[in-house]
Amino acid sequence: MNMSKLLPGSLLVIVISSISYGQLSKQDSIWLPFRSFIGSWEGKGGGEPGTGDYTRTYQFVLDKKYIEVRNKSIYAPSAANPEGEVHEDWGYIGYNKSSHRFMLRQFHIEGFVNEYTQDSISGDGKRIVFLSYAIENIPAGWRAKETYDVLGPDQIQETFELAEPGKEFSVYSKVILNRVK
Repeated sequence: MNMSKLLPGSLLVIVISSISYGQLSKQDSIWLPFRSFIGSWEGKGGGEPGTGDYTRTYQFVLDKKYIEVRNKSIYAPSAANPEGEVHEDWGYIGYNKSSHRFMLRQFHIEGFVNEYTQDSISGDGKRIVFLSYAIENIPAGWRAKETYDVLGPDQIQETFELAEPGKEFSVYSKVILNRVK
């Protein structure tokens, strides 16, 4: 058997297979703005509840239809908050095909359910802003804003803001998260 005739054809099959494998499916391409979030994160931050240690995970669930976000924030006792605080929330990011926007739904240990719609994604994809359109179990008129800034391949910053009825947003908490894995 003449190997020199088989080798170019074999290489062509390998190259074509590699190229097609490297292309993203339509479902995967939807998630490009969030691809760098997938994984486990830890960080320090603070705000109204005090200074805290944060752990966060972002993972695809339900056949990559959603990204599940699990957050735990532990705030040490302080003069303003003598008992400290442990906060947890679970969230789900989905893509609304009708509005062509991402949606974020958060379920908080305190009983709040925040529902957000994507307000903006910067041209370079390094800033994503969500604005609430509904918040359960809080007086009417309150609004919330989540802003995610990608600071590098292994670092993101999250700023959570609240607005009382008729008032402007003010920072409630800000955290810088570093990739753990």
